[in-house]
Amino acid sequence: MATVVLFLSLSIFLLTGSIAEAWRPWPSTALNTTGISGLSPAELGSSKKFEGSSEFVKLLYHMGPVLTSNVTVHPIWYGQWAPEQKRILRTFLRSISDSSVRGPSVASWWKTVRLYTDQTGSNISANVILGEEKNDRGLSHGTSLTRLSIQSVIKDAITASTKPLPINTRGGLYLVLTSPEVAVENFCGQVCGFHYFTYPSIVGYTLPYAWVGNSHGRCPEVCAYPFAVPSYIPSAKAEMPPNGDVGVDGMVSVVAHELAEMASNPLVNAWYAGGDPSFPTEIADLCEGIYGTGGGGAYTGQLLVDGQSGAAYNLNGVGGRKFLVQWIWNPYLNYCSGPNALDR
Repeated sequence: MATVVLFLSLSIFLLTGSIAEAWRPWPSTALNTTGISGLSPAELGSSKKFEGSSEFVKLLYHMGPVLTSNVTVHPIWYGQWAPEQKRILRTFLRSISDSSVRGPSVASWWKTVRLYTDQTGSNISANVILGEEKNDRGLSHGTSLTRLSIQSVIKDAITASTKPLPINTRGGLYLVLTSPEVAVENFCGQVCGFHYFTYPSIVGYTLPYAWVGNSHGRCPEVCAYPFAVPSYIPSAKAEMPPNGDVGVDGMVSVVAHELAEMASNPLVNAWYAGGDPSFPTEIADLCEGIYGTGGGGAYTGQLLVDGQSGAAYNLNGVGGRKFLVQWIWNPYLNYCSGPNALDR
């Protein structure tokens, strides 16, 4: 009976959108427009290198598993994707474990995620591998997806008659990426991405997964900020995306956010703040919208600028790629941390 009640409770939470649900590049509260590109940063005052205060952040370990084994990410490309768009996202995933890239690098960003351990003291794995991929160009579940139908997309990918994705219950992460023509429940209004785990009753297995959508043409000012800015901030200037694609460059940080939280809280019972597991505040949630020193509110913080393109970025990846990725809560420093920090 307890199992049935738990399953029903989790089903209700999933359907109402309250578990591990997600991320917007800046908080949904009133914007602090001070410091947005094109506005004066002088009014910022003292540096804000974390949101809130470490005094009040009660990030706790709830004894669940974290991903200490090799992590393998399996992208599922739902909809129409250009080859270059896939290359951008693949390169980011490949950069997570490549320590040869000069700093500030994606691999050094992942080191903050690796600080989190399980109850044996084992750290999150340093090895994040790009696994096998699946394409669903035909939009087998239509152009409007619910949270539960996303699980059905995963089921189709692992049970396909040709080249099914491998079933990896130890370190496999299944990443559903939807193209701009696909509407997803609460997309743009409340969420840009979310993570959870699949139900055996739908997929046949319990697998950590995430969904991230391409907001191009839908809501780039919400989900691809700061590469697009809301019209109600007329004096704000959008930053140039480092890979020339507003939608996909915006997705990179959302993907990073969800991977960090899947690694540290794959079954929603490991690392999070707050007493209610149905409303967890996770290690990336604590640093929403912070990409550099001084970040907070709608101000990204101090970013690097590419000398040739003028694009904003904060991390280097393999092959000379550059990315803009939000910071992660550091459990030892008790504030948001990133390898591009200028004040420590």
